[in-house]
Amino acid sequence: MAQNKVKRQARKKTGASQDHARLFETAQRYLVGGVNSPVRSFRSVGGVPVFVKKAKSARIHAEDGRTLIDYCMSWGALILGHAHPQVIAALAKAIKNGTSYGMPTQLETELAKMLVEAVPSMEQVRLTSSGTEAVMGAVRVARAYTGKSKIVKFEGGYHGHADHLLVKAGSGASTLGTPDSAGVPSDFTHHTLSLPYNDLMKVEEAFRQYPRDIAAIILEPVAGNMGVVIPSKGFLQGLRKLCDRYQSLLIFDEVMTGFRFHYGGAQKLFKILPDMTCLGKIIGGGMPLGAFGGRAAVMKMLAPLGPAYQAGTLSGNPVAVTAGIATLERLKRFGSYRSLMARTKRLCAGIREAAHASGIHVQINAIGSMFTVFFTGRSVIDYETAKRQDGTLFRKFFHALLAKGIYFAPSPFEANFVSFAHTEKDITQTIKAVRGAFQKIQGMPAA
Repeated sequence: MAQNKVKRQARKKTGASQDHARLFETAQRYLVGGVNSPVRSFRSVGGVPVFVKKAKSARIHAEDGRTLIDYCMSWGALILGHAHPQVIAALAKAIKNGTSYGMPTQLETELAKMLVEAVPSMEQVRLTSSGTEAVMGAVRVARAYTGKSKIVKFEGGYHGHADHLLVKAGSGASTLGTPDSAGVPSDFTHHTLSLPYNDLMKVEEAFRQYPRDIAAIILEPVAGNMGVVIPSKGFLQGLRKLCDRYQSLLIFDEVMTGFRFHYGGAQKLFKILPDMTCLGKIIGGGMPLGAFGGRAAVMKMLAPLGPAYQAGTLSGNPVAVTAGIATLERLKRFGSYRSLMARTKRLCAGIREAAHASGIHVQINAIGSMFTVFFTGRSVIDYETAKRQDGTLFRKFFHALLAKGIYFAPSPFEANFVSFAHTEKDITQTIKAVRGAFQKIQGMPAA
């Protein structure tokens, strides 16, 4: 027992252990890059990724014996924490009845009803297996409903890996998108306009140039895939007015923000009603599940009622839907997310104080229970300003935290998440680790 404890302590001191290096080497023989999603490879931060054995509450238990306080939380999906008892119990019961039917179930209707009652813009819903599928369906329906082809998105906004949305920013409103990934023909992105986030004038220019061609604007109401970037005053309202003026649809990608700030979506927080909403992550309770929905008149364009086709063998999967229902039931009972927001606010304040004490410039963009630490002295309002951060400092910070038992998202362009499972003790421990990380970066002696 004592010998095992000494081994675990030694592993913690060395950071990425030999165990994980061995696991990663084996994984790379059989999985492309050793992972099933690129950011997991630690390419942005260097080193060897953490291999998870199990997780509970706010903690990851790694294959090498380390225990880490997790602020990635399956990229925001686990707002209740890992292996929440209510969700696990519901799954255990559901899986005994079968894993997939490819036929309608009452469970699907129950979850859809919960979504319609919670999300202001949704009158009807279509369930999918992922957020990417939800976005693909929403864009297709928007084009079918408006009879127009072009889509406006924003630079740094990730809406899944559909070909037509993997687009870099152009040099202005008149520049059509060019593919941001190999394997995507330029024709696929010809109708995609990529513009700077928070720049309403650029959007107005695009509509003036293509007054009859823009089917929809799609955006995260709070950006999370360039790091957290909050919409400037009047930005979302301006987009709503432009869509109304030019008879285009406004699509909120709330895969990340849906049910994140309170029971509902960011549209409730900002009091903006989009025409369509895409959901994922939290609504699946850790299982693969997405959804898109909107006004009934718009959604009736979708097959089997209309000409816009979308389908999926595992759409509305009974196991995934069960996890979603259990999660939303729990969130609805919470009512206010006040305690969750208070812990996030305390954590961010502690990070700011630690950075200031160490003489390191950071900008912390935070809203509700999601936040990003940008290593820059300037405000981050869009993708261009996010890219100006010091990536080297972020990498040092990430690994210094990891060595102290804290797991942040392994990329400077991602959001971190506080869950209901994070305790005041977790926050205190994290702030202490952050102080030590900044001191290590600066070469200062630890307190």
